[in-house]
Amino acid sequence: MAERTYSRILLKISGEAFAENNVGVDVARTHAMAEEIADVRSAGVSIAIVVGGGNIWRGKVHEDAGMDRATADYMGMLATVINALALQDALERMHVASRVQTAIAMHQIAEPYIRRRAIRHLEKGRIVIFAAGTGNPYFTTDTTAALRAVEVGAQAILKATKVDGIYTADPKKDPLATLLPKLDYMGVLQRGLEVMDSTAMALCMDNNLPIIVFDMSVRGNIRRVVEGEAIGSYVGAS
Repeated sequence: MAERTYSRILLKISGEAFAENNVGVDVARTHAMAEEIADVRSAGVSIAIVVGGGNIWRGKVHEDAGMDRATADYMGMLATVINALALQDALERMHVASRVQTAIAMHQIAEPYIRRRAIRHLEKGRIVIFAAGTGNPYFTTDTTAALRAVEVGAQAILKATKVDGIYTADPKKDPLATLLPKLDYMGVLQRGLEVMDSTAMALCMDNNLPIIVFDMSVRGNIRRVVEGEAIGSYVGAS
């Protein structure tokens, strides 16, 4: 492996990445993600992961239909635990040691989130998957990713998406949309670009934590980002 830019990363994976047609947990997709992660881990990179749950539960839809926001958010947190366990199983079938830590206590299936324990797992070469968000409603998994990255000393957040970076508009809807390879935090906030929510972006800005947005469906992209290749879009200090 080439000399890498990052030795510890926080990988943010959306719930949709687990699904076929955005619904459920697809075994083949989950296995493919695990292979990519295992490849980077085998090169000595320390990896923490935050997963979303949108393939199982979309709280916003139910909130718009009248459901209590906190209830909808808690149900979304439980959905992330399902995805975390699926990813852990795929990794461990490849003999890659991993641990799931949840912000909501559920001792029978996962460890509770304890910062020092998470760091120790990373130091021992285990992959740590953070589930159940922050444990609080009204906070997204983007905010969870920023918070956990800062807590465990990650050098960057790698946000896996279905597009190859940040665009001026949705490239699937606007043929004139152009890729923005490098931005600063304030530029993202001022332009209203949907990279991460404003709480997560502010937390990254306050801690000078870079964000790389890239297309995870391209094989080897996680490794390329870690090695310092100019993949996707980079958000950092101006």
